[in-house]
Amino acid sequence: MTSSTETVSTQDIIDYATRLGDDAIVIGHRLSEWVSKAPFIEEDVAIGNVSLDFLGHARMYYTYAAEVSNKQNGTDDVTEDTFAYLRDERQFQNHLLHELHKGDFAYTTARQLLVDVYNKYFLEQLEKSNDATLAAIAMKASKESKYHCRRSKDWTLRLGDGTSESHERMQVALNDIWGYTHELFELDELEQRLVDAGVAVDCTTLKADWLKEVTAIIEEATLTVPDQDWAVRGGRQGYHTEHLGHLLTEMQFVHRSFPGAKW
Repeated sequence: MTSSTETVSTQDIIDYATRLGDDAIVIGHRLSEWVSKAPFIEEDVAIGNVSLDFLGHARMYYTYAAEVSNKQNGTDDVTEDTFAYLRDERQFQNHLLHELHKGDFAYTTARQLLVDVYNKYFLEQLEKSNDATLAAIAMKASKESKYHCRRSKDWTLRLGDGTSESHERMQVALNDIWGYTHELFELDELEQRLVDAGVAVDCTTLKADWLKEVTAIIEEATLTVPDQDWAVRGGRQGYHTEHLGHLLTEMQFVHRSFPGAKW
């Protein structure tokens, strides 16, 4: 394969890689908030490892965006830290589902099921990208996403078909966040251009398989698929919930307090 930057806009590649990094770093940070607070020590370790997986994905996407940006501008000023720490919330383009508050463990489990199943199908398609670097990133991340899916499914079944309280909390969580899933399957102009060039994933084609698998898991867990009559969107355009600003304040605090520091 050849690099897609030879056939499509370099800025489009930078923006696409950056938004994929945004998705990964935001959900990774959310999961990290459970470290030392998970239900038991084995889960504390497991959820920390999943958080690190997403951080690793973010670093790969951001590093690629930085390399392309530096090549475009003839500098070496941009790094992965530039994207993670030196942008405000309006510049982040992650899906809103990823930034929603941590909630209780049922809330995190429900959100993670929806995200993990989506990522599994998304990364399988990104492996076919004409962009060799994006395809390689997807190939590595795809292996981890399959483990993430097994883990979130197991927890969904355990909580949904567990006690009356765990069942109720899972159903409330699904009802609360379902409307945020719709934007996962929508394309904006940037992504449509890259889909046409064979670079990006046409996420509109993923919904049927995603919904089928998620529905089967939810029903096996004795839960009910929520109504699909409401939707919230805007993450890809930089319009976010109040939760992202608080997340970035915590995540970026040290870097912004000691600019240029290295250790």
